[in-house]
Amino acid sequence: MRLTSRLTARWWAGAIALLALLLSGLVIGVVGQAERSPSATDSLPIGSDSSAAAALRERLPQQDESSAVVLFSRDGTALSDADRTAIGTKVQSLTNAQGGKRLPVVPSADGTAQLVVVPVAAADATRAAEVVRDLRDVVKAGLPSGLTAQVTGPAAVEADLAAVFEGANVRLLITTASIVALLLVITYRSPVLWLIPLTIIGVADRLAAVLATQVLHATGVVWDESTIGILSVLVFGAGTDYALLLISRYRDELRRHEDRREAMALALRRTAEAVLSSATTVVVAVLTLLLSAFPGTRGLGLASAVGVATAAGFVLIVLPAALVVFGRWVFWPKVPHVGEASLADARTPWRRIGEAVAARPMRVIAATLVGLGIAAALGTGISTGLSTAEQFLDKPEAISAAERLAQSFPAGSADPAVVVTTAEAQGVLDRVSGSTGVTSARVTAQGNGVTQIDAVLAGAPGSDEVRSSVSALRDHLSGLPDTHVGGTEAAALDTASASRHDRSVILPLILGLVLVALVLLLRSLVAPVVLVATVLLTYVASLGLSWLVFTQWLGFARLDDSAPLLSFVFLVALGVDYNIFLVTRAREEAQGHGTRSGMVRGLAATGGVITSAGVLLAAVFAVLGVLPLVVLAQVGVIICIGVLLDTLVVRTLLVPALAIGLGDAFWWPRRRSGAEPLRPEPVSAPVKAGGR
Repeated sequence: MRLTSRLTARWWAGAIALLALLLSGLVIGVVGQAERSPSATDSLPIGSDSSAAAALRERLPQQDESSAVVLFSRDGTALSDADRTAIGTKVQSLTNAQGGKRLPVVPSADGTAQLVVVPVAAADATRAAEVVRDLRDVVKAGLPSGLTAQVTGPAAVEADLAAVFEGANVRLLITTASIVALLLVITYRSPVLWLIPLTIIGVADRLAAVLATQVLHATGVVWDESTIGILSVLVFGAGTDYALLLISRYRDELRRHEDRREAMALALRRTAEAVLSSATTVVVAVLTLLLSAFPGTRGLGLASAVGVATAAGFVLIVLPAALVVFGRWVFWPKVPHVGEASLADARTPWRRIGEAVAARPMRVIAATLVGLGIAAALGTGISTGLSTAEQFLDKPEAISAAERLAQSFPAGSADPAVVVTTAEAQGVLDRVSGSTGVTSARVTAQGNGVTQIDAVLAGAPGSDEVRSSVSALRDHLSGLPDTHVGGTEAAALDTASASRHDRSVILPLILGLVLVALVLLLRSLVAPVVLVATVLLTYVASLGLSWLVFTQWLGFARLDDSAPLLSFVFLVALGVDYNIFLVTRAREEAQGHGTRSGMVRGLAATGGVITSAGVLLAAVFAVLGVLPLVVLAQVGVIICIGVLLDTLVVRTLLVPALAIGLGDAFWWPRRRSGAEPLRPEPVSAPVKAGGR
């Protein structure tokens, strides 16, 4: 009878795991990811002047038309007659390709360069990138020795940005999965066990991509090229964290129970609260991004919420069933046996660290606070705001060409400010031409009652001079109806303002929500305040250390405007995971052993899991450097450093020291020490069949 019962339980476990995987495969294969065409307003702050300009520009008959600037140049020497003849031939071929539309050639004052503006008409970014690629091939072929041709301008910048993401999500997924696999092998030291969580989380990742894009599509929230890549990193990171916690507790229960189904039931019951609490907190935290002024950031927040929920669901439903299907042998060569000491009782390095902290908690508190304070002080000089040229880790042709163009022409020639208006064209043009900082202006498109005027601004791209010129131009046009200033520099100005607003609204809200979540979970007031304070201190310290890395080793002079917010959201939300893992176990142990011993035992039981999870999560976010965009590299480095600080210093030393120093007051108003003593779990009699 007992054998039949065990076989039935194994069958049901296998059926649950198999059914979940089959249904997921069906959704992935049949439904698939939703697709969308990018819009000009996706990355612009909602309600900003640059966003209004982009929206009004879509009414123009040439709404699908951008422009590329072809720069012919010689460095340091004037163009020869042969050069000018070759350039004329190239321009004529471009004119013919444009249906005979005249393309004026503009010579530089120093005689070392000539440029020509070429309209680029394309229905989407992919097609525009193809046009720019073909244009580069045409203008570079057969030139005289020493004469170079480069393509820059808005269309070329967009094309180079699109090239960054060609195959990038696949590379990111492969790299992330490979790192997770390697670290799981190192963590479990088993040739088999790592395959189970990796497979399940891999399926969860693909399902999350489908569900997230379908939810985004249904709700009308936008997403961009980077959303799915970041989503994969988050699903693998959070999912693996939850899996490590469950498997660690399962292994511990196998040391107390012969029947692995009973062991899993207990492990799942004791892990579910921590995982659900952690996942709920992360979901609520990332959903605050829906308050962002940036459409793309809103999409990332909603997609991340779907991803974390999917990862937690797979770990709590599919992973337990899959583990129960197999016997204890999957842990080989370190198979847990009944009667072995549990992690909380074993003399592990984490227990010795806990005892050392308990012996001198005030010294540990003082030392860690001083160290974190010094790290935080390193970030006092942080500045934000990247120019277009600073957005790429590897400088593309569009950027190098713009830099060369600035040596012979006004710096803004390749990427002028764009004034879009429904007012009388000549009057607006006169106002634009007379505005401070405008070196030249011309009407470049008209139709459907809308006029576009391109204004070349004095000053280097990204400089304070250019930003001041944009502000002056907006002030000069403020009395005109339905007149807006857009373009790269105007968008950068609006982005900086909107990013400051996002930080002032979202950062305090996240801290408040995390505090409420911890109060509800721990049913305490002191512990949540202490834990939130340590999370905030970790973030500030990681920002300072990252700033040192950026300025001294990576050569970044500024952070991207969105980097502080995104790194805060993910670091705080994920940092709460480790708080929950440690403190919920410490609370459980404190019921029978008191706060001091309970925290030591909690650290002994979870220290290895938290460290493994932290190292893995840090490595996973560092993988964002696979995408050659500065903002993703910066976010990855900040989170990587922050997670390592959190797991190796804050969660291992500072939090246990604070809890031990406060004693029972740590749990106030709920008393934990000595209350509700733990009832020892009965140890099942060994079962030879099915107990392996």
